[in-house]
This record gives sequence, C-alpha cells and structure tokens, in this order.
Amino acid sequence: MSKIKKDTIKAKGFSIEVYTEDFQNDYISLTDIAKYKNDDDPRFVIQN
Repeated sequence: MSKIKKDTIKAKGFSIEVYTEDFQNDYISLTDIAKYKNDDDPRFVIQN
C-alpha cells in the first residue's frame, strides 16, 4: 500500500489541497475549489 502525501497550493487567496499517492496519481480537492464560488456551502457548486 502506498503512502499518500498531502500538499497545499494557493490560488487567488484560497488554499487547495493536493494529494499525491505514488508520484503518478495526483488528486485535487474539488471542495476546496468550490469554496471560491460559495464559501458557506460549497457542496451546491459541485452538485450543479
């Protein structure tokens, strides 16, 4: 089982978490990106 590494990048003042599993697969938190549009309830941005 590979170890998951978590990094954070900043874009337009927001922190976005990036997860790296094995240097081939990177995952970006969509919830963190959706917080740019709706900071109070980002799930509605993803839902639509």
